[in-house]
Amino acid sequence: MGRLDGKVALVTGAGSGFGAGISQAFAAEGAKVLVCDISQEGGEKTVQSNPSNMAFQKMDVTKAADWKAAVDTALQKFGRCDILVNNAGTSYRNKPTVDVTEEEFQKTFDVNVKGVYLGCNAWIPQAIEKKEGGVIINIASVGASRPRPGLVWYNASKGAITNATKGLAAEFGAHSIRVNSICPLVTGTGLFSHFTGMEDTPENRQKFIFNVPMGRIGEVDDVASTAVFLASSDSKFITGVNLDVDGGRCI
Repeated sequence: MGRLDGKVALVTGAGSGFGAGISQAFAAEGAKVLVCDISQEGGEKTVQSNPSNMAFQKMDVTKAADWKAAVDTALQKFGRCDILVNNAGTSYRNKPTVDVTEEEFQKTFDVNVKGVYLGCNAWIPQAIEKKEGGVIINIASVGASRPRPGLVWYNASKGAITNATKGLAAEFGAHSIRVNSICPLVTGTGLFSHFTGMEDTPENRQKFIFNVPMGRIGEVDDVASTAVFLASSDSKFITGVNLDVDGGRCI
């Protein structure tokens, strides 16, 4: 028996990185997963890891019509949708804040904040209607609580998500809808240089982790296993929590 047997999840940004890892972990625990991504190639690759428990839906999280189509697909294909993982995110490369273009700023907030707004608006009504509760997991960042130079507006977008996580938890707890966020440390998913502004070398990783008590950067599995916990009944009385998965970086 898997911890998510009988559950259906919709995961965004599931064609790579955290989203792929979360989708695979959910499916391994018995859930049916609608793998959503703007990249058809990436999404279909994730599905191939467990095709009996996964299906792909191409979507742009900044489009309300795409959200409606994704939720409708989950309901039609699997009969329900118990878990929403708002994982899709973007950023600009770490650089001086005054060099961030308006286009980069807008895209960051459109994907990271508007995408979650649209997702909640599309998913919550059906969760309330079925009267069985549900789970929303937002992927934020350690930068939400410990912002650093160079990613000011990315961190601000994730701060908006951690704040919204608490507000959503307070508003929809009466409907047995739990809302939590995971705040990861940077991982080795190919974005190390993007987030740190340094090339991904062993020497630069050591510079980055000098103040991480557990002495390493994050791994996709760190986030995926945390998402399974938050999606399962193991965390049935946990809501409104922004959980740092950072090896102690935020201490």
